[in-house]
Amino acid sequence: MKPLRTALLIAAVLGLGACGTTEPAAAPAPAAASGSPAQAITITDSLGREVTLAKPATRVVGLEWGEIEMLVGLGVMPVGAADVKGYATWVTAAPLDPSVKDVGTRGEPSVDSIVALQPDLIVMEAAANSPLVAQLEKFVPVLVPKGSSATDNLGRMRADLKMIATAVGKEAEADRLLADMDAGFATAKSAIEAAGHAGSPFAMADGWSEGGSVSIRMFGKGALVSETAEAIGLRNAWTGEVDPDWGLGTTDVEGLSPLKDEKIRFFYNASDGADVFADDLKNNAIWTSLPFVKNGQVTKLPDGIWTFGGPLSVAQYADALVKAYTA
Repeated sequence: MKPLRTALLIAAVLGLGACGTTEPAAAPAPAAASGSPAQAITITDSLGREVTLAKPATRVVGLEWGEIEMLVGLGVMPVGAADVKGYATWVTAAPLDPSVKDVGTRGEPSVDSIVALQPDLIVMEAAANSPLVAQLEKFVPVLVPKGSSATDNLGRMRADLKMIATAVGKEAEADRLLADMDAGFATAKSAIEAAGHAGSPFAMADGWSEGGSVSIRMFGKGALVSETAEAIGLRNAWTGEVDPDWGLGTTDVEGLSPLKDEKIRFFYNASDGADVFADDLKNNAIWTSLPFVKNGQVTKLPDGIWTFGGPLSVAQYADALVKAYTA
C-alpha cells in the first residue's frame, strides 16, 4: 500500500475527599505544592510552522498510520484515526483500542468528524501548501512531522518520534522506544553475522495488478525498511532510481532482471491479501527465471508489518529479516 501525505497507557483519575467537622473552622494551612503548572509547549514542525500548545496534548487525532503507531507506542491512544480498518490490516505493532473513532480516509479525512471529537492536537503528514492544514488549524492545533526522507529515513523517524513525544509530554517514553530499537538492531546484526550473512544482498518490494499488468514497487536507497536492513548488516541489491522522499522506485517484472546475484533474498509485503508474486507471476517466465525465485529465496513478510512506520514496526521488520536469514 502506498503511503499518503496516516504496551498502552490509560491515565486513571483519583479524587480526594474532604472530611467534615462540627468544630469551628481554623485558618486553613498553606496548601502543599502539587507541582509546577504545565507550561506552554512550542514546537517547530517539518513545515517550519510554530505550533503552540498550552499543555501536553492528551486528546489526539492521527491522520497517517506511521504517526498513529508512534502515538500508541508512546502510550497515547488517539481519540480518532484515519482509516481504522486499514490500520488494523497493515499495522500490527501498535493496535488501536475499539474506542478509537474512524475519521475518514488518510487522503480525505472528515473535518466534521475530527472536530466533533474535541481533540487538542491533530498529527498528520502534509505538503507545505496543503489546504487541509489551514482548514483544520482553524479549530485545533495541527502538527506536521516529516513522514519520510530518503536522505536519512531512520534519522527522520527518530526526529518525528521526538517531535510528537514533546507535543504529548512523553519524551522519556520516546527515549525508551529508540533505545529498545537500537538494542534490537544490535542483537539482529549479531544474529546475521553469526549465521554467516553479514553483507548479504537483499531486495524488498510490494506489488499490485491492474488490468492484467503487474507493477512492482521497489524499496531502494533511503527507504525506511532499506535503511533498517542495512542497519543490521545487510546490503540492498536494488540500485534503481527512487524518489527523494520515500526511496521508492516503480518497475515491472522485466525490471527485476538486473537482480542476478545468486545470494539475493527477495522480500515482499502483501498484507491486504493481494499477492501478485505468489499468484499473478507464478507462471511468468521472466519471474520464474530470476535466481532468487529459482533458489527458493523469496520471503513474504508476515502480515501487518507497516513499512512506513515507527520504531515498533521497524523492530518487527528487523525480526522478520533475521528469521529469514537464520531459518
